[in-house]
Amino acid sequence: MLKEEVDSLAPSRDFSRRSFVQTTVGSGFAAAVLPVTAQTITTDATGLEAGPVTVPVGDFRMPAYRAQPAGAKSPPVVLVVCEIFGVHEHIADVCRRFAKQGYLAIAPDLFARHGNASSYTDIPKLISEVVSKATDAQVMGDLDATLAWAAAQGGNTAKLGITGFCWGGRTTWIYAAHNPGVTAAVAWYGPVARAYHPGDKSAVELAGRIKAPVLGLYGAADGGIPVQTLTQLEAALKAAGNTQCEFVVYPDTPHAFYADYRPSYRQAAAEDGWARCLAWFRRHGVA
Repeated sequence: MLKEEVDSLAPSRDFSRRSFVQTTVGSGFAAAVLPVTAQTITTDATGLEAGPVTVPVGDFRMPAYRAQPAGAKSPPVVLVVCEIFGVHEHIADVCRRFAKQGYLAIAPDLFARHGNASSYTDIPKLISEVVSKATDAQVMGDLDATLAWAAAQGGNTAKLGITGFCWGGRTTWIYAAHNPGVTAAVAWYGPVARAYHPGDKSAVELAGRIKAPVLGLYGAADGGIPVQTLTQLEAALKAAGNTQCEFVVYPDTPHAFYADYRPSYRQAAAEDGWARCLAWFRRHGVA
């Protein structure tokens, strides 16, 4: 179980305020996170091409949400990897935030084969019935297919960034190990010392294969990700010769501090992290 996701949610399930549920990829909020908070950020699509798309993965048609500047020629690409709640409105909004900065940002629904993650209200059931079935092998293949789709749409995959949150933060580390073509990555509070399926490996175990510069953004008060595991990964990366990775750990900050639709949101850390994320991509050639 992804304990950090469970712990970071409010116990209330009062659906009286802003209680709209996702019906298609990128629309509405996941049922498990309702009600969303009044501080929820909304980014408009003015000047963008934005909305659901379909990515072929063999015979499977994977839904995804894509946003990019309208009429952009060869924009750099950012893969956006969701939390356990799937590609709901917050993840779509993050894509639009990147698109406003000039990126083709795309968030594939990596759980779509196994069910609609956004429809669940019971998190342990969501994890057991949907999330637990998305193995690293499947996810890496889906991200490769998403990248191929972005290239076919005119995205500049030679300037490739990837970022993700919690489950998606861990996936960001794993994809950086999987794909040597990653230009730079930003992992938001992704567990680094564990895997979730037999045969899969942790980021610490895969450190020797991570060649890209990765920025890790974490909260010191995250009960599911001990700070010492970050120190362990940092040491493993340096031992393998990767001195480009950096970690930022915000004091007194919980898990999911970037999730503005949830009570775990911490504005100062979120805004600082977003600024660091954009600067990291620019600094390392994803621009």
